[in-house]
Amino acid sequence: MKRNDRVDERSIVTIASGELSVALDPAGAVLHSVIFRGCEYLWQGDPKYWPMRDANLFPYIGRLNGGQYIYRGKKYSMDIHGFCIGRRFSLEHIEADRATFLLRSSAELKESYPFDFELRIGYRLKGSTIEKSCAVRNIGGSTMFFALGSHPGFRVPLDGAGSFEDWVVEFDRPCSPSRILFDPISVLRTGEESPFALKDGRYLPLRHELFDRDAIVLRGTSGSVSLRSSNCSRGVTVSCPGMPILAFWHSSGTDAPFLCIEPWLALPSHEAYVEDIEKQEGLIPLAAGEEYLNVIEMSLE
Repeated sequence: MKRNDRVDERSIVTIASGELSVALDPAGAVLHSVIFRGCEYLWQGDPKYWPMRDANLFPYIGRLNGGQYIYRGKKYSMDIHGFCIGRRFSLEHIEADRATFLLRSSAELKESYPFDFELRIGYRLKGSTIEKSCAVRNIGGSTMFFALGSHPGFRVPLDGAGSFEDWVVEFDRPCSPSRILFDPISVLRTGEESPFALKDGRYLPLRHELFDRDAIVLRGTSGSVSLRSSNCSRGVTVSCPGMPILAFWHSSGTDAPFLCIEPWLALPSHEAYVEDIEKQEGLIPLAAGEEYLNVIEMSLE
């Protein structure tokens, strides 16, 4: 993702609870800052590596083959990760420790996504945990199809001391995930998977060259992962039991001092064909008048 929308600091919304303070940007309804016990946990953006800090992925995740998909015989065009990135949400509700943002379908959006919907992204602070909810309501007359994903970047190292290689991703229980394979040129899904070995069945030691071929995208994980270091008392745990895909990314071929932990509902497009979204595996079919809710938690130490 290379979009770099300028942040309007005057529009930033801040919520707080105890030692946790979270700033939110209505442009994309994303995290802008996460400060816990005086330390910034969220990557703060740097054009050298990645100018963004966080992203909401909807109604599609990743790239489409040729930038297009098919619905009822018609082709529609859409950017990577959908249309939420940089798009202004309205602030629907705010209290001291919570906020909800709303995006509704529009004539402009229906040019690329022909469904009537409401997308609410809410943040609620509970002690040292950020609870993020994504609610999709189908306000149209036919079944809609979509995916959801989150894309927060966390500083590595979290405390600014030590090195990237001091840190590991720790799964909350032993698991045997498979890695989704992508074509190195098109960065589209090949349809193949391969076993992805974890150290002792639970640990992914970090090193920059892991991401030289873009993201590590895994299926069959434990549903909860922590970013930790034996040299630091700080850490972050992302719990996403409702997300079957978990991706890890930083900008390829760099020494970027951050890691994105990305829970996804579905996979990007296949390299061999343009996807029919009524048939694509993993997309959520939501009937007229129904609502879908997904919740992830980010717990700080």
